[in-house]
Amino acid sequence: MPDHGYMHKLKAGSPGGPILFVFHGTGGDENQFFDFGAQLLPKATVVSPRGDVSEHGAARFFRRTGEGVYDMADLARATEKMAGFVKALASEYEASEIIGLGYSNGANILANVLIEEGLFDKAVLMHPLIPFRPKANAALAGRKILITAGERDPICPAPLTQALGDYLSQQNAAVELKWHSGGHDIRQNEIAATEEFLRV
Repeated sequence: MPDHGYMHKLKAGSPGGPILFVFHGTGGDENQFFDFGAQLLPKATVVSPRGDVSEHGAARFFRRTGEGVYDMADLARATEKMAGFVKALASEYEASEIIGLGYSNGANILANVLIEEGLFDKAVLMHPLIPFRPKANAALAGRKILITAGERDPICPAPLTQALGDYLSQQNAAVELKWHSGGHDIRQNEIAATEEFLRV
């Protein structure tokens, strides 16, 4: 099986059906959300890549120079590489729909692929952090996006989460935000919102 640039796990689904890409957080790997993705969409092809950057031994999808400070050149590299990975596998499995789900650093690479390329028909961004003003992208019109977040998240401050949601809405994407009262942890209401979002 070709890796298309990333070590990954894959479960082949129904031919011509949806393909779901799941992206782990910092220090996770291709196992973190693989089973969750398979449970969410049992008939879909599920793909879980491992980040190709190591931060003190923790896998990530792009480099940073500090908490919330991104290496923008490496983010651009990673975004182009990930877009190619997604396109190649979606084509290989003749996907009817391209869906993404990411948490933390995984949500950030997913969000930036959306910002740059559109590409995903639906996306779940769990605790994303985009600490810059994204460019306008008409390709986002009609994309369905769920953002889940903690009101007291010290890593992804609520105002920046809201700003990302506002940006996506301004690009005419269909955006839902689901908050909980905690921090950077994933809570049951986020899982329930994700299940509901992907059911429709």
